[in-house]
Amino acid sequence: MVSTQSTGVQDSGSKYLPQANRESTKISPNQELLPLTARINSRDCLEIGGCDVTTIIQQFGSPLYILDEETLRTACRQYRDSFKRYYKGESQVIYASKAWSCISVCAIVASEGLGIDVVSGGELYTALTAGVSPDKIYFHGNNKSREELIFAIQSSCTIVVDNWYELQTLVELGKGDSELAIGLNPQSPIPIMLRLTPGIECHTHEYIRTGHLDSKFGFDPNEIEELFTFVSQQPVLNCVGLHAHIGSQIFERQPHQDLAAVMVQWMSKATRYGLAVKELNVGGGLGIKYTESDDPPSIEEWVQPICEVIQEACAAENLPLPKLIAEPGRSLIGSSCITAYTIGSSKIVPDIRNYVSVDGGMSDNPRPITYQSIYRAVVANRMSSPLTEIATIAGKHCESGDIVIKDAQLPKNQPGDILVVMATGAYNYSMASNYNRLPRPAAVVVANGEANLILRRETYQDLIRQDCLPERVKQG
Repeated sequence: MVSTQSTGVQDSGSKYLPQANRESTKISPNQELLPLTARINSRDCLEIGGCDVTTIIQQFGSPLYILDEETLRTACRQYRDSFKRYYKGESQVIYASKAWSCISVCAIVASEGLGIDVVSGGELYTALTAGVSPDKIYFHGNNKSREELIFAIQSSCTIVVDNWYELQTLVELGKGDSELAIGLNPQSPIPIMLRLTPGIECHTHEYIRTGHLDSKFGFDPNEIEELFTFVSQQPVLNCVGLHAHIGSQIFERQPHQDLAAVMVQWMSKATRYGLAVKELNVGGGLGIKYTESDDPPSIEEWVQPICEVIQEACAAENLPLPKLIAEPGRSLIGSSCITAYTIGSSKIVPDIRNYVSVDGGMSDNPRPITYQSIYRAVVANRMSSPLTEIATIAGKHCESGDIVIKDAQLPKNQPGDILVVMATGAYNYSMASNYNRLPRPAAVVVANGEANLILRRETYQDLIRQDCLPERVKQG
């Protein structure tokens, strides 16, 4: 289970940096990207959740993911409350746990009334272990194994069906027509949603656009009549709803409004095939602020027009309001976390570049080398120092492309300083690796002056735990 090691550091001289009052504090522009509880204490050190970051590093080591519980809970409540405010029917927000799946994160969002979106048997197991109710778990994925589908059926979660192969496999399992299905015997029809590709494109990275027709995800909408006919003839399946998703890190609002309208048209067509579709899942994808120039809409600004479009379209089609589901990931957890590193060596290439190296990099944050993602950083033990240097933050891996941030604005720094990279809650730990056999970092959640361990730091023993050495290859 989750360890509860904690450390508490509070300073009556600390300065709270609320979003609405950051200009008056005369801080650098980058610091507006910090979690909601960010403070500068009398030691000129950064605090998150009432905990001095430098003190947390002394206890837990670096690199270290530091998750601010208040920022995460605030985002959960903004989504939940916005849907209740603007939607007249039932709604459910589910967390896209691929952004960061671990027991504690799932438990926190579930305690705020959210469900969980999973995309593997491992994520499903994690959500169930966290105590998430199966009726609030939705299982996505374009190539679920038979074993995963059986696990999902046994768990009584809703399966979001992505393709014909999966659909036919579920029918086999539901009928008991597979050796793997022996003894499965579902007591009731298997609850499913159908994922359709809407053909809606948006301005985001090519790798994270999923709504356009040339995508590995979802049924082709040109097959919709054949699809609805087939599903309506399967008594072992209970098609509760439809799902679509157009991508990730999206700032535009119009594509999601277009998607909402298209999905109501699909729902109307489903009724003509005898499918009692009661749920529409409009996906997620709202972007966050990684740099001072990013300008995403607020959660409320994203939710309101979607609710309005669904309600207007249902009224026009004379349809009852469906249960409206959204599955945010990045916009829930991305801004809630920072990653703290320790600065080590440096290298000056005259007239070209100043490299400053940290004790992590692409193994704990693969997004810069994978997506060319841009981040901002502060030096946690020199928060008020003037930004006098331009440095490229280099990771420690044996790759020239292992660059965390190019041309970062920093104060004069030295080995041992604590560098904090902001907005690292989404797709950092979840995509972390052991490249160069580096152990993955620990993670803590901070709140009210306590830092609690939620993920232990891997050890060298962890790295070789799955290794096998056949007798015939042993030396000597």
